[in-house]
Amino acid sequence: MKYLPISSALFVKNRKKFTAQMKPNAIAVFNSNDIYPISADSTMPFQQHRDIFYLSGVDQEESILILFPDAPYEHQREILFLRETNEHIAIWEGEKLTKERAFEVSGIKTVYWLSDFEKILFELMTYAETMYINTNEHYRQSVETETREARFVKWWKEKYPAHNVAKSNPILQRIRSVKEQEELDLMQTACNITEKGFRRLLSFVKPGVTEYEIEAELIHEFVRNRSKGFAYTPIIASGNNANVLHYIENNQPCHAGDLILLDVAAEYANYSSDLSRTIPVSGRYTDRQKAVYNAVLRVKNEATKLLVPGALWKEYHKEVGKIMTSELLGLGLLDKADVQNENPDWPAYKKYFMHGTSHHLGLDTHDYGLLHEPIKANMVFTVEPGIYIPAEGFGIRLEDNVVVQEKGEPFNLMRNIPIEVEEIENLMNV
Repeated sequence: MKYLPISSALFVKNRKKFTAQMKPNAIAVFNSNDIYPISADSTMPFQQHRDIFYLSGVDQEESILILFPDAPYEHQREILFLRETNEHIAIWEGEKLTKERAFEVSGIKTVYWLSDFEKILFELMTYAETMYINTNEHYRQSVETETREARFVKWWKEKYPAHNVAKSNPILQRIRSVKEQEELDLMQTACNITEKGFRRLLSFVKPGVTEYEIEAELIHEFVRNRSKGFAYTPIIASGNNANVLHYIENNQPCHAGDLILLDVAAEYANYSSDLSRTIPVSGRYTDRQKAVYNAVLRVKNEATKLLVPGALWKEYHKEVGKIMTSELLGLGLLDKADVQNENPDWPAYKKYFMHGTSHHLGLDTHDYGLLHEPIKANMVFTVEPGIYIPAEGFGIRLEDNVVVQEKGEPFNLMRNIPIEVEEIENLMNV
């Protein structure tokens, strides 16, 4: 891993939060992700399952975590299983976790090789009444492949049909959505790396550069600052490409007078940042571009103030819709008749701002969080309004990452990343 070591104290706290919500005499199992094949002997770069990372800090394939807080013996209450390493593996694949190093990373004292898993699980199951299985229940999930976790669940149900079944995901949705200070520090690092990439672009962009050259500048800056790279597939959308919300081709030239919508950010230690900025190819915004830009910025600033403890997700988005409607009226994109005659299920503002304003952020870019429950302090959200005008050949989105505070306005993790029109123009014309 490129990132600096993380204190095992974070993962100890995370496990305590999870086990405190388990049913009596229950066991929970968490699996690493697979390494996914492409074809022949090629594979995708490994990405650890965020749940086992959150609970253990282990960031390698073929690892399993067992939590059994009511086990009869202390050494059975937290167990890690790792792929056995040896000199041959070290030569061909690099260093893997030893038992000693796994303890340093996770704070878990009991570590076995993976070959012992079925035997030890059998003993534990004779004591347990309930198994927590880790199914993916995120509101955006759309999984078509059979994961390592899914294969385990299928195997376990066949082998232990008499046990009760519970779900880990509702617990994880709650505890992962509220960040510890160590997590906020890691996310701040991700945002700081993103800032370095964005500032690099401001002196690089000019008429004639291509979207993929901008992508290359970003990945260079991210990796040289200990990031694996992009937290998500980057969107570098010049001109009318900005009106395709998930434009990821990034293969077009950037023309004088156009804007570039950038939705690009770095990860760090598996934690995501998520930035959107919209900059002028020629280094100056036109009056119309500036007017729309500042309208989006005002919506972002006002929407941020609404992210307070106790706020409800649906009501928050309704309020942001009202703010956006007012700005669109001011820009002449809507008139009063449009608003008076709007469909309540698809308000008039949705013609120009069709996506949500915010989502949870953390180990996943669209992180865990139960949307029907009130917002809490130390949740992290994006704030990302946009106005998209295909008829005028541009779209603008602005996005920061903010931490909900117990009192007062949210804390902006991207407070140092240029966003005001004058600041961006000045930096692009140094």
